Amino acid sequence: MKWFAGVLLLATSTCTLAAECPLLLDHQFKTLQGGNVNLCDYRDRPILVVNTASKCGYTPQFEKLEGMYQRYKDKGLLVIGFPSNDFRQELQSNAEIGSFCKLTYGVKFPMVSKGSVSGPGANPFYKQLAAATGESPQWNFHKYVILPGGKTVKSFLTPVEPDDPAILKLIQPYLK
Repeated sequence: MKWFAGVLLLATSTCTLAAECPLLLDHQFKTLQGGNVNLCDYRDRPILVVNTASKCGYTPQFEKLEGMYQRYKDKGLLVIGFPSNDFRQELQSNAEIGSFCKLTYGVKFPMVSKGSVSGPGANPFYKQLAAATGESPQWNFHKYVILPGGKTVKSFLTPVEPDDPAILKLIQPYLK
């Protein structure tokens, strides 16, 4: 009987831990850098999410995104990029995208595998972001800020720079 109680206790605590991950953050992604990102690991931190493209007029925003990552990663900020060809401005392969980002802009923040971020083919995470904010990306470099706990999400249009005062004001109270 003690064995059964221990199994029941273990099963209950496992379910409790899984329940602590907000639905919005219950996603894992493979990165272009060869790793994995589990958004649940960042549930108590601010997250800056951006859809990217290598051949866009806004591509120089990579520099500011990397600057934000370097400046605030040790204080808790996750910057994560989602390459997409939804607007026909992304390179063909994940390898090309990864090389371009690293060699041109020194990108070290996690970039996930290329996929769709808008319309019916959008990945489930981006569908949830659009539902939470009422805004889906209309162009490359659309930004979302997810506050700790995953319940508050703010959307920022493409022209808003990653280090815009409105974004900084939103994330700074949550940085260590």
